[in-house]
Amino acid sequence: MKGLKMILAALKKLGCMVEVILTLAAGAVAALTYTLVKWVFKTWNHLSMDELMYQLNAPMEGTNQEMIREAVEYCLPLIIIVFLLVLCICLGMRKKRWYHQTLSGIFLLSAAVIGLTGYYAWNRLDVSAYSENQSTYSEFIDDNYVNPGDVNITFPEKKRNLLYIFLESMEVTYSDKESGGAFDTDYIKELTEIAKENEDFSGSSDMLNGGYSMPSTTWTVAGMFAHTSGLPLTIPIEKNSMNTQESFFPDVIALGDILEKEGYSQTLLIGSQAVFGGRQLMFQDHGNFTFHDHTYAREVGLIPEDYWVWWGYEDKRLFEFAKQELTELASKDEPFNLTMLTVDTHFEDGYVCEDCEDIYGDNQYANVMACSSKKVAEFVRWIQQQDFYENTTIVIAGDHPTMDSDFCENIDEDYVRKVYTVYINADTEVENAGMRRDFTTFDLFPTTVASLGAKIEGNKLGLGTNLFSGEFTLTEKYGIEKMERELQKKSKLMEDFASGIVVPEQEKEEEVLQPGALTQVLGYDNTAGILQIQVKDFQNIPNEIQAINIAVWVEADQSDLQWMQASLADDGSYIVDIDVSRFYYRTGDYQIAVFLVDAEGSQYQIGYVIGHVE
Repeated sequence: MKGLKMILAALKKLGCMVEVILTLAAGAVAALTYTLVKWVFKTWNHLSMDELMYQLNAPMEGTNQEMIREAVEYCLPLIIIVFLLVLCICLGMRKKRWYHQTLSGIFLLSAAVIGLTGYYAWNRLDVSAYSENQSTYSEFIDDNYVNPGDVNITFPEKKRNLLYIFLESMEVTYSDKESGGAFDTDYIKELTEIAKENEDFSGSSDMLNGGYSMPSTTWTVAGMFAHTSGLPLTIPIEKNSMNTQESFFPDVIALGDILEKEGYSQTLLIGSQAVFGGRQLMFQDHGNFTFHDHTYAREVGLIPEDYWVWWGYEDKRLFEFAKQELTELASKDEPFNLTMLTVDTHFEDGYVCEDCEDIYGDNQYANVMACSSKKVAEFVRWIQQQDFYENTTIVIAGDHPTMDSDFCENIDEDYVRKVYTVYINADTEVENAGMRRDFTTFDLFPTTVASLGAKIEGNKLGLGTNLFSGEFTLTEKYGIEKMERELQKKSKLMEDFASGIVVPEQEKEEEVLQPGALTQVLGYDNTAGILQIQVKDFQNIPNEIQAINIAVWVEADQSDLQWMQASLADDGSYIVDIDVSRFYYRTGDYQIAVFLVDAEGSQYQIGYVIGHVE
């Protein structure tokens, strides 16, 4: 009998412990759920489920790890406070009459917080509609897609040159309200003037116009695909992993295919690495482009071999190299298509080059946007002074809306964000000149072909409509909401186009060997002001190393972050000398993250170390 009482007492004690543990866990999970949801919508104020899935599927290297750190720092304080508060209640009331009822109340309250927070997030993201769309087939694309191979396209005898400038994350939004933007200040004054002086399909309105970026077009390679093929990049793999494939939608006929058939020489000029995200594969398969990217610039001596800032090299250099490219292309007999992509305005907060003025104080992204606007305007003015301009059409368009976490967080909720769009010196006229068009980036595909003086039978290619014609766009016909809804659903045609994509087998997490290396501080030379870092003993590197890039910062918010490239030493290690004068000789801890770029352009974080400067 005594043994039974001891067992019952032990079980009672165990039950109390389980009750406390469950109560503590429920409180912590409630705090985590509440703060995490709050952080997510604070970071991405206009977040959609499609964009959330993109962020969740994005690689974990680099920026995403920084976001995880920010999320932890935002959520952890409340979790600790709630945990300690519940623990104090559990300890303080353990001999009170209402002890068990109090713990039950805390548990139910925590469950309510979790449920209500989840319900709020579910409704704000419209998860039900998203889930339904992901499992429902729609014939919208299948019925409205116009295969360019079935369309008669007639080019003029004298072919017209094309300069297509993709502006990273550039929106009409950044202009002022009087011009159709969302801000009191016009952050892109020069681009605003360019749009007003040329064709942005705003009709008789003084308000700038631009294209909607539809589902599966909201990251760079997808945006470029939409502009040039009139289709969303709907793929069964991670968004930026098309570089792992052997082909890029080979059955789709895109702008590059049409121009190649017409005898155009075609070049992609970018300051980053063309292979990233499958961009090189896309332009290789659709137009047999020549690629002049960061790797090319190093190989031919346009930049030093160890030069690396931001994503490769900055736009200041890009526009200078573009002038050289255009001069050379214009000297040849065949017509050309030079396609460019800027990068300084990439999220988060953009890259501040030496030409950027401090006009807007702490608003770094605004300063970068203003700098980009000036650089584009100067470049356009230079082109207009050249002999080849008379026979050249210029298209300037944002690739997609920005993913910057806070720049657009305070704009009016009813404001509809569109990517910047303008056609300069097109060889055609708008049929209904006074009509303001409602369009998506899909429409830029046939519109660009028409801007070169080509005649398109029916004025439709892909899901796009020639905006110079009087034909209605799909947006004008069906409305933006229906079009977005239908594009989020499955399409048999898109599945056929994507049928050649190889989906890699998912390996067990514990079996995945992550690339890594030994990163160590060799020492600080106080006289020279040099902090030397060595990277060696590489492990699990998927293929040849193309570059070792070092991110260095002192400030906790990384506001002083600078990129450097390590040099290969004779012993196979990589060395980088951090000149602390670039940080104004700050003393204290220098945070150093090491990234490896392989031969395919994929980037991995392989090390982290703290260097101390006294």
